[in-house]
Amino acid sequence: MSTLRAMRRLKPDPVPDELLERLVQAAVWGPSGSNAQGYQYVVVTDPAVMARLAPLWARCVDAYMATAGGAVPEGMDPAAYERMVAAIHHQRDHFAKTPALVIPCYRYPAPRPDAAGLKKSAAALGAAASLRLTRGQKRIMSLTEASSVYPGVQNLLLAARGLGLAANITIWHLMLEQEWKRALGIPKDVKTFAVIPVGWPLGRFGPVRRRPVESVIRRDGW
Repeated sequence: MSTLRAMRRLKPDPVPDELLERLVQAAVWGPSGSNAQGYQYVVVTDPAVMARLAPLWARCVDAYMATAGGAVPEGMDPAAYERMVAAIHHQRDHFAKTPALVIPCYRYPAPRPDAAGLKKSAAALGAAASLRLTRGQKRIMSLTEASSVYPGVQNLLLAARGLGLAANITIWHLMLEQEWKRALGIPKDVKTFAVIPVGWPLGRFGPVRRRPVESVIRRDGW
């Protein structure tokens, strides 16, 4: 965990299918809300498909770097930020030669209305909270899906590190999610949650630089 950096500079050498399957197996071992297990993983290794995706990746990177990614994050050394930007641009410019991509997807099971259960739920929560729950249903559903995907993604990243593979989680594709889904034939009712480039690293792992624990803990309340 302490050396699991975002590794964006990758060698073009292929990653054996056996290792990619081990990464997905690690992801499958992650917890899933209600044990629904509605996840699927699109694994891309075909250079022709990667070449089709490369322009979409470049558009997403350029859009991000022109807005949220265009400023040095608070507390980050400017020189470290410049190195990160250089790695992002390297990945953008060499994306077509990325050995493998893993795209975690999720199809939430269709709801099964239960009038009696809904009545009991409303009684337990109270009128005001039940109304808030109804109004925030879309956001809650998104959080539920994410909680069933991202623990598996972390497992995948840790498994990659253990195998000596470089990987990093990105969500920039969500700015053009419809285009990505069309390019990969992903059904409309399936949501995508990340694009994870995987390959053999050009650089070295770790250590990660994070805020000290004492600066982020708040005990017994905010």
